[in-house]
Amino acid sequence: MTRIPAPVEPPVAVTIAGSDSGGGAGIQADLKTMEAHGVFGTSVVTSVTAQNTRGVEGAFTLPVEAIEEQCSAVLSDFDVRAVKTGMLAEAPVVRSVAEQVEKLEIPVVVDPVMVATSGDRLLDSDGEAAYEELIEHATLVTPNADEAAVLTGVKPEDDESANSAGEELLELGADAALVKGGHVPGEQVRDVLVSEDGVEIFAHDRIETDATHGSGCTLASAVAAGLAQGDALRESVAQATAFMERAVRYHLNVGKGPGSVHHLVELRNEAARDSTAETVERVVQSFVERDVSRLVPEVGMNVVGATPYAEAVGETAAVEGRITRTMSGVKPNRGVRFGASSHVARFLLSAREFDPDLRFAVNCRFDDDVESALATLSGEVAEFDRSAEPTDVKEREGSTMGWGARRAFESADETPVAIIDRGEVGKEAIVKLLAAETEELQRRTFAVLSALET
Repeated sequence: MTRIPAPVEPPVAVTIAGSDSGGGAGIQADLKTMEAHGVFGTSVVTSVTAQNTRGVEGAFTLPVEAIEEQCSAVLSDFDVRAVKTGMLAEAPVVRSVAEQVEKLEIPVVVDPVMVATSGDRLLDSDGEAAYEELIEHATLVTPNADEAAVLTGVKPEDDESANSAGEELLELGADAALVKGGHVPGEQVRDVLVSEDGVEIFAHDRIETDATHGSGCTLASAVAAGLAQGDALRESVAQATAFMERAVRYHLNVGKGPGSVHHLVELRNEAARDSTAETVERVVQSFVERDVSRLVPEVGMNVVGATPYAEAVGETAAVEGRITRTMSGVKPNRGVRFGASSHVARFLLSAREFDPDLRFAVNCRFDDDVESALATLSGEVAEFDRSAEPTDVKEREGSTMGWGARRAFESADETPVAIIDRGEVGKEAIVKLLAAETEELQRRTFAVLSALET
């Protein structure tokens, strides 16, 4: 039987940049990122580099005529909604690209690639000077601190100097500038967006890794993808910076160098939602069948599962209304849904700060008998004492779980299999069992239960 086609019409963006044979940056990073954000990526290759996660070993710039032919081929056929530029390598290429984008009435994101993450120079001095012509047509220009200093003469070292560099870029003709803070020292990475609407800072905690290969290309492509979909500039930048935090934390351990950012991290995380919820449902069913009522605390039990790259409570699946005791055993009050747990989910997310492989947790009753039963587990059991909790932490809603997890992990020699919260007045004593896989969580739970029954 002949089937009727069902075509999809995604927005289209084009990246004008160099090729990275290592796959983590350049055209390769741009196309992966655009596709992951629901945008069809087209490309104009400006140069071919021989590089990997350790550095650039060689580069060849294509003739300007070949670059212009690619631009013509793409723009004459596709309804391109946004342009992203990356490595342009030489002044004639920069000037040619500036002429190409001048004719367009669509958003243009300029990533002024001048220095690779490895420190290798990717643009000659004449090319740096030619960038003023391209920036004049930029909807957004996204320099890191080193590139901002080259373009403006202002070295970003804090929010104020980053703002000053951004203002200089606006003077050069850009509609907006995002001065990235990855190269600026500090516990936080602070990306400063400067536009006619004012200044906004997108801040997140710094991740202790050198695996940032392709981060600049990926961020600019994520912004371009948002603009291609019709999102406002501020929204596109906000989504892109949040995406980059996750892409860097859960980077790809590839190559012999530091590795690459994870261009598909959001897509992979979203794709795992159904399977995560299903595994939690199976664990809950096994607890009902085994009758874990002796482990259900007064506040009720919950089983929580996090997606592989979870960073927020809304990315954890749990039983809505918890699991409670009945006359004949235990039962879930309602079904499994994302965001259903607050307490146990926050604790699991806090534990993942120390061991990102942890994906599942269950809270159980705790008393002397349970403490004895925990001794049968293979693995370390840690704990935290609420009496040591600082007043300012207690006063911040939802902060105790993060503080408690930190105390427990810092006192342990390895990832604990269980963490005891001995409670305090008005707070029930609880033990939380942790695991990377549901099978581990079930084994540990049933091992404690069996020890109680003997």
